[in-house]
Amino acid sequence: MKQSMHARRMARHHKRTKSQPKLNLVSLMDIFTILVFFLLVNSSDVEVLQNNKSIKLPESVADKRPQDNLIVMVSNDEIIINGRLITDIKTAMAVEGEEIAPLKKELEYLASRKPYASDEEQQKGRDVTIMGDAALPYTLLKKIMTTCAQSEYRNISLAVSQIPDDGSATPAVSAQGG
Repeated sequence: MKQSMHARRMARHHKRTKSQPKLNLVSLMDIFTILVFFLLVNSSDVEVLQNNKSIKLPESVADKRPQDNLIVMVSNDEIIINGRLITDIKTAMAVEGEEIAPLKKELEYLASRKPYASDEEQQKGRDVTIMGDAALPYTLLKKIMTTCAQSEYRNISLAVSQIPDDGSATPAVSAQGG
């Protein structure tokens, strides 16, 4: 029995739509290859500390790389640890003595959550980086450093904006050991 043109066309159409489409892996592999090269090129050994636009770091020719440790950010208005507001500068400056109570409370809390790894680390003290504005008054910086030292954070580094020896290029963030 002979099929009509319409019946043959319908049969071809059903035959075409019945088969499952195949996954084209070539395109997928191209995408992943490009992604791998992109990640390799952009994963450099540059370490940048978290930054706050309200803090203008002092400039220095620092040779030490910043370490991954606790960062105390001090702007013109407030003291921040791990993105959490600890106190404002006016309150900290008005405090009698060399210790800022809210800062000490937060540092002691953070120290209690992370025990010492060794006796040597306990002797040296915990690591902290103070990221302070360039116009920060010395009396406030001294109070912050004293509070850190009394809260077992004795290995203090000051964050600075690194400038190359020749004075060119964009500054990168680095830490100067203290």
